[in-house]
Amino acid sequence: MSEAPEFEGALGISAVERDTGLSKDTLRVWERRYGFPAPMRDANGERLYPAAQVEKLRLVRRLLDQGRRPAKVVGADVEALRALIVEGEAGTEASAAPCPLLQYVRLHRSAELAAALRQALLRQGLQGFVADTIAPLNQAIGEAWLRGEIEVAEEHLYTEQVQNVLRAAIGAYAGTGAPPRVLLSTLPDEVHTLGLLMVEATLAPEGADCLSLGARTPIAALREAAVGGGFDVVGLSFSAAYPWRQAIDGLLELRAMLPASIAIWAGGAALKGRQKRLPGVRVVEDLADAVAALREWRAAAAG
Repeated sequence: MSEAPEFEGALGISAVERDTGLSKDTLRVWERRYGFPAPMRDANGERLYPAAQVEKLRLVRRLLDQGRRPAKVVGADVEALRALIVEGEAGTEASAAPCPLLQYVRLHRSAELAAALRQALLRQGLQGFVADTIAPLNQAIGEAWLRGEIEVAEEHLYTEQVQNVLRAAIGAYAGTGAPPRVLLSTLPDEVHTLGLLMVEATLAPEGADCLSLGARTPIAALREAAVGGGFDVVGLSFSAAYPWRQAIDGLLELRAMLPASIAIWAGGAALKGRQKRLPGVRVVEDLADAVAALREWRAAAAG
């Protein structure tokens, strides 16, 4: 049966989640709270998102990554969103500067990209590589995608190569870890894991013993893994697209389930400025603060 004309080009909610990085729960919450997105429904009542709405969601996602709040941008039209993005980029030297590695992404030259990343890693060391190459490159990739210079496929190519290089580098520290034992993951509905990998790559040279469970671990399973595995810390990441109230609720629920001896470190754009709402949780502001949290833990354990 051919697709109904009004549904042509529309995406289901799972496809929109993959395309934009916005979780299904986030899309549903915004639909109720802001009236956008406003999906159509197919014959089975399933949500279908027109291409224009998906494009707007991509712009909203970029603004969230710049630190904007959903309430300030979800209701704006596309032209206003584009203007806000340009405004956010203005004066940022890194966004204007050409990035040689970006060319490899645009041209699908994955082997050259991987080689260039490995060379940068050798020059900078793992922590410097993450802070001085990967973090700004993430921003450049996001901005190039926003300007239409790269597509989702290129963004995925980039992420895959970065993950491969980081995992190999982290592997060099296998078996050398010392306390604390850190369990890394995200809560259900948080699909982004590159931030977790960057944290692991930052902590590994400090001698931390890290284990990543990847994305979307149920809270009960996190508790079981942390207690059963003898972990000292549970580390969680929340992207700008993750609803901050949901993040806080999940963290407080996990805090109540874990013994006091297991610390919780949580970071990401969704938690900016939320420390006062999270008793018993160490909000990590950035990669340098993750190292500070590690050293604080060790000082307390030694004292």
